[in-house]
Amino acid sequence: MDLSIIIVNYNVKEFLQNLLHSISKATTNISSEVIIVDNASDDGSIELLQEKFPLVKLIINKENLGFSKANNVGLKLAKGKFILLLNPDTIVQEDTFEKMINFFNENSEVGLAGCKILNPDGTLQLACRRSFPGPWTSFCKASGLSTLFPNSRLFARYNLTYLDENKSYEVDAISGSFMMIRSEVYEKIGGLDEIFFMYGEDLDWCYRVQKSGYKVYYYHSTQIIHYKGESTKRSSFDETKVFYEAMHLFVQKHLASSFLVEIILRTAIIMRKFISFIAKKKLVFISLFLDFIFFNISLLIAEKTYESFRDWRGFPDFSLSIVYTIPALLQITTSAFLGVYKKEHIGVLKNIGAIIAGFFILSSITYFFKDFAYSRGVIIILYITLLIVLSLWRIVLKMIYRMGVPALELSASKALIVGSNHSALELANKLKSKTSSLYSYIGLISLSRKEINQEINGLTVVGSIENIKKVIHEHKINEVIFSSDELSYNSMMQIVSQCQNENVEFKLVGGDLDFLVGKSSVNLLNEVPLIGISYNISQPVNRFLKKMFDLIVSMFLVMFFFPLIIFSKRNQGAYSLKALIQQVPQVLIGKKSLVGPKSLKFDSILYLGKPGITGLWLTEGDNEENNEKLDIFYAKNQNIWLDLEILGKTISRFLIKRK
Repeated sequence: MDLSIIIVNYNVKEFLQNLLHSISKATTNISSEVIIVDNASDDGSIELLQEKFPLVKLIINKENLGFSKANNVGLKLAKGKFILLLNPDTIVQEDTFEKMINFFNENSEVGLAGCKILNPDGTLQLACRRSFPGPWTSFCKASGLSTLFPNSRLFARYNLTYLDENKSYEVDAISGSFMMIRSEVYEKIGGLDEIFFMYGEDLDWCYRVQKSGYKVYYYHSTQIIHYKGESTKRSSFDETKVFYEAMHLFVQKHLASSFLVEIILRTAIIMRKFISFIAKKKLVFISLFLDFIFFNISLLIAEKTYESFRDWRGFPDFSLSIVYTIPALLQITTSAFLGVYKKEHIGVLKNIGAIIAGFFILSSITYFFKDFAYSRGVIIILYITLLIVLSLWRIVLKMIYRMGVPALELSASKALIVGSNHSALELANKLKSKTSSLYSYIGLISLSRKEINQEINGLTVVGSIENIKKVIHEHKINEVIFSSDELSYNSMMQIVSQCQNENVEFKLVGGDLDFLVGKSSVNLLNEVPLIGISYNISQPVNRFLKKMFDLIVSMFLVMFFFPLIIFSKRNQGAYSLKALIQQVPQVLIGKKSLVGPKSLKFDSILYLGKPGITGLWLTEGDNEENNEKLDIFYAKNQNIWLDLEILGKTISRFLIKRK
């Protein structure tokens, strides 16, 4: 047997299915076996393999044994002349295995080798060629010097970024996502060291291969795509900690216990954790900082304002350090206790409640500290100012910078489907009918130039695989979707490699056209039924807040703008600022909402809100084909800040149109 392929799977069913399809094409001319060791997946992987891939040798573990132990289970069963450890979240070319085997046969000194590994955007995955983490290499990696100076032989030794990715050469180590070894070398050095749960085992294997007298090579003439980290996303492991601890284990085992390296790696773990903590809690730190600053600005305003009305000289100098720190910290503590500071959003209503609570707490505390009880008037002015200032900065950040507001993808995507056969057309129809995604443009890329500019079932063939890069630029494409039914994996990877750094996401559709695999997610193409789903707009609190928002804003519009619009003789059409404000009375009597769906759908199972005088259907182009998707999107994500954003976009649109 030529090749044994060992795959350790953990909850990446869709990726594994695509990989197995690519393997079946890549093993046409060689004798092979596929051994899959499942690490207690609960996503349906086992059922999928048993139903659709009965020929694979499946070993089912009752618990997650980790990468090393699971691979060793497969290695003991391998019968091939060459053995390949392959990650489940990869895709191989049709010629990958043949080229790798030929490379081994032509270079007898090579014991272990890896190929070029691409990220889903076509860029090189740096881990496919590396150096061992000695003291200097570890320091450059941990400190970021290797990233700052990628072309430096001195600083970029870990990932060898100064070397040409389109040449083959001997290296210290390759990536554990694709490691091909001669069976006699495996028999000589043994399997992976099980002290490494995840990460580091590849470095260790490479080191042991070289100690046994063989070379480790990076081979550039064939390539795979690796959707890095898919298994770790589905686990509870601290990836950064595990990575650096694995490097530390490697150094302890092979490079002697180095106190310097230990300090470097431990510091790297602490720094990465600290940076990660700050990044996750940045809204909390921003809120704490701004509240402290604005509290003291408000206190200064209160002090100077009270001075102008009363015969009072302000706070004594000796008390300033206390007066301008303790009350602010007391207010921040009160706000924190009442849940004002959240990592994912900036609360306005809770902040108002915290300010009111802080007023009573600070007023009460002054009874116990008579030396600092200078003026009740200052406290009253202070908290009136705080109600305005602390609420205002939150509203500004929400409305202008969208900080603390969930990121909503309102803009429609532009996609290219590579292919023009029946499967490509069926895929296009599924994308169009998918209610959770918006596509403003879908074009076809043909395998032949002859079909360019032809229209097939309402879709235009806008280019061929030869000029796809030009088409991406001209149409400002966001996604390129491949179907393996019409296109070879070799061709896919050539396109991905050709279009690297184009800021395009490449996706691969499943064999049954039931899912899309991308770099950040797996999307089901067959929609889940919407029965029983509860959206934001149906929540009692949101409905109450929306009603109050509609009433307050509508009363303001009626009082200040409605008379001017009514008596204006200028007719601006059905969709104009005048036409919009003329509908405001219907909002006041409860027939419509300021923001909502275009019309009330009586046949809808879900409550999507009252018809809006504006909505996403207006701001995003009023396209009948997308209106239902936009209505569902709005209902799902509705909040006051989204309503304000839509109103702002509506007004901007009308003002621009008038100009």
